Amino acid sequence: MRKLEKKLKEYSVFIWLIILVLIILLSHDYYNKNRQNQVSTFKKSLSNIYLHKTLKKISSNLKSRYKSIEYIVKSGDTYESIIKNMEIENNEQKIFLDNIKKNKSLKILKTGQKIFFKIDRLQGSILIEFKIETNKKNEMLFSRIENTNTFKSKLIEKNFSKKVVYKETIITSSLYNSAEKLGIKPNIILEFARLYGFQVDFQRDVWKNDSFQIIYEEFIDSSGKIIDTGDIIFANLKLQNNNLQLYRYEYKKHKVDYFDENGKSVRKTLMKTPINGARLSSSFGKRKHPILGYNKMHLGTDFAAPKGTPIMASGDGIITRAQWCGGGGNCVKIKHNSMYQTVYAHLSKFGNGIKKGVRVKQGQIIGYVGSTGLSTGPHLHYEVIRNGKKINSQKLKLPSGIILKGQDRKNFEVSKIKIDVLKSEIISKLN
Repeated sequence: MRKLEKKLKEYSVFIWLIILVLIILLSHDYYNKNRQNQVSTFKKSLSNIYLHKTLKKISSNLKSRYKSIEYIVKSGDTYESIIKNMEIENNEQKIFLDNIKKNKSLKILKTGQKIFFKIDRLQGSILIEFKIETNKKNEMLFSRIENTNTFKSKLIEKNFSKKVVYKETIITSSLYNSAEKLGIKPNIILEFARLYGFQVDFQRDVWKNDSFQIIYEEFIDSSGKIIDTGDIIFANLKLQNNNLQLYRYEYKKHKVDYFDENGKSVRKTLMKTPINGARLSSSFGKRKHPILGYNKMHLGTDFAAPKGTPIMASGDGIITRAQWCGGGGNCVKIKHNSMYQTVYAHLSKFGNGIKKGVRVKQGQIIGYVGSTGLSTGPHLHYEVIRNGKKINSQKLKLPSGIILKGQDRKNFEVSKIKIDVLKSEIISKLN
């Protein structure tokens, strides 16, 4: 017995170790069985149809505190009609409209323009933020000052990069078609035509194999997509080996114009032709009326062009008429100054925002070619009135704009050299 007791003492540590391992194994087995029972019970609970219905009802009643809405402006929309359809209180609608009225740059809505709304639904429907695109490059953000009815606004520039683009080609058919084949955006083509519209008749002065060069800006987003175009920096129209070069130059703070190589502005009171790519179909003077059938004095100039061709204001001025004018169909009349007025007739439709009392800039689109009123086909009937008398627009001689002198001329020469160097660098990279 003593020997056995002695042996047990010697191996007691191992015996207790074996017992401990057995206890751990039994405990682990019990835990696993108990855990499996718990999981099984939980799964049965989840599959319970009544629990499913209860959870669904609770989740359906839960709403996010903030609601964000993106609205894209449609034709005929007004700020009043848009905000009426938003789920916000009447006084909140008034606050929104009051903030819009304070900002003149937001006065006119454009189709496709985006408006973003952020509404707090915790205590009623409160507008806490809204954002309106002012153009493709900028947007105006309005943020509510906490616990007030006041909004602060700031202009935000979208994240774009600016690229300088150079294009040149021979004019094979028309300026517009040739430029379009190069991928030049329509608004740049129209601006190019506007710049030369003071001295060039694009129907009669441009011949086959004449050419043009142009440097202008493009704005690119992060994906490389062209979002918008900027200014024309340089243009050259080569007509019968005669170069008509134009340089963009800021001659005073925020005052920009285009000048020839001698520092003479191309701007005149009125453009020679207010339409691009049109054919002179009927000149000023006596003619047989195509519809009435008898000889009658034609007191304007007709330009035949496809329906929908943009028509530009030939000078700065105020719209005095934008309505139906009987035989003239849809027509626009602009008063430029105390001496000159112009009339544009047979329009298919008016330009965006064009109505009586609106001030327009030279080259701004005021309407589109049509065949309304007494007309045998799509064309623009254009009249120039001087001191109350209708005159021949094609024989009108108008004074040029400013001529740079002194220090202004020296500054222009420096700017011109920089543009010429830029042009040379771009062309050398292309070759």
